[in-house]
Amino acid sequence: MKHSIKRQFALIFMGVMAGTILLCILINNLFLGQYYIRSKTQVIYDAYNIISQGANSDAYGTAEFTEQLNDVCNIYNITVCIMDANSQMKYESVNGGRELEAQLIGYIFGFYSDGEMKILDEGADYVIQRVSAGEDEYLEMYGRLNSGISFIMRTPIESIRESAKIANRFFAYVGIVGVFAGGIIVWFVSRKITQPILELNSISEQMVHLDFEAKYRGHAHNEIGLLGENINKLSASLEQSISELKTANNELQKDIEKKERIDEMRKEFLANVSHELKTPIALIQGYAEGLSEGVNDDSESRVFYCEVIMDEASKMNNMVKKLLTLNQLEFGNDLVSMERFDVTSLVKNYIQSAAILTKQSGITVEMEDYPAIYVWADEYKTEEVFMNYFSNALNHCGGEKKIVVSLRETDNLVRVSVFNTGERIPEEAIPHLWEKFYKVDKARTREYGGSGVGLSIVKAIMESMNREFGVENCGNGVLFWFELER
Repeated sequence: MKHSIKRQFALIFMGVMAGTILLCILINNLFLGQYYIRSKTQVIYDAYNIISQGANSDAYGTAEFTEQLNDVCNIYNITVCIMDANSQMKYESVNGGRELEAQLIGYIFGFYSDGEMKILDEGADYVIQRVSAGEDEYLEMYGRLNSGISFIMRTPIESIRESAKIANRFFAYVGIVGVFAGGIIVWFVSRKITQPILELNSISEQMVHLDFEAKYRGHAHNEIGLLGENINKLSASLEQSISELKTANNELQKDIEKKERIDEMRKEFLANVSHELKTPIALIQGYAEGLSEGVNDDSESRVFYCEVIMDEASKMNNMVKKLLTLNQLEFGNDLVSMERFDVTSLVKNYIQSAAILTKQSGITVEMEDYPAIYVWADEYKTEEVFMNYFSNALNHCGGEKKIVVSLRETDNLVRVSVFNTGERIPEEAIPHLWEKFYKVDKARTREYGGSGVGLSIVKAIMESMNREFGVENCGNGVLFWFELER
């Protein structure tokens, strides 16, 4: 890969390492000498504090003082010479302290000058200076304490420039090796980082082709692990979104099919309406022409002709109303208003209003004395369903001429049933009962003025309320039923 992260990591590491080494070399050149002098000066100060404390406590002759000062001289390579007020030697270090006696006397009396001197610090009872004598260079402190004790300390200063060059050369050699070795190590170590990235790249390529089966399996608790988890979430989200889109597309396809089916239903509806209206219109037209032409002059014939015309017109009006109701239900233009009401009271009231019709037909209506049963439904549409069932039972009642209305509660539902004695419905006709204009016995339907639309209205109403309905053949009759929510 041209822009591989492994290569970038290695180059960045090598660049940082090289920059760090160059910075160290620059700092060595600029500040190492000052730091070295400051460190040596601090060592001189420490030795001065030991001498000052010994002078205050007059401990020069003790073995403890001698041992303490020897340790400082040996560790930090300091040469020390100490004299009392009578110029008598009180202490001299084993590494050349005797050689500093003459120089100390010269400093005290102001006549000794050996080489080039540069004063670095000066106190009440001491002077610190840098001395250059030929190729040698020293850091010196001399002075006279309040107790009359005189002292001189010297420590050699090695060539800082030479030391810095050696250190820088060493840094350069080590740095070059470290840069290349580190680059190789980073090259291999970075595989742990690039491997999961390549895995995520493979997963993303599969997602491009709408394959969401691949999931990131890494368990790293870092940014790549978090990215992997988010890739998995994105994959699941995209899969769900595509599923929803496919579902929506499927629903759209269903809507298109539904629209086509509605167009077919509309055509079928127009054909059925035309067929159903053709007979009453022809009768009305024929009897109206007979009246107009005076086919029969007697009043009884004219009254009969008028009654036929009014009866056929009434049937046409009733059928048109039912068709309009059915049309509103099927196309969802009729709002279902869910309300709480007593279905027992609704059924009883309708049976009472239809009592005159049942008496004229010699039919007995039976219904137990049920208590108030409250349901959730559209009260007006529920009454229309019951009215269609009851009218249907009234028109097809035979045999014992009995209609039985019952209400049965089950769990959260109430089943309203209308049973009538008479002929059973042929089994092959039952699935078609709810279709528009379907008639089992067309002659009988024509006799009582049925249009074949009533049960289609029942089906549309019950489906609009999402409730069950049906019909069953019994031993001596037929039972229609529908259910409501308690």
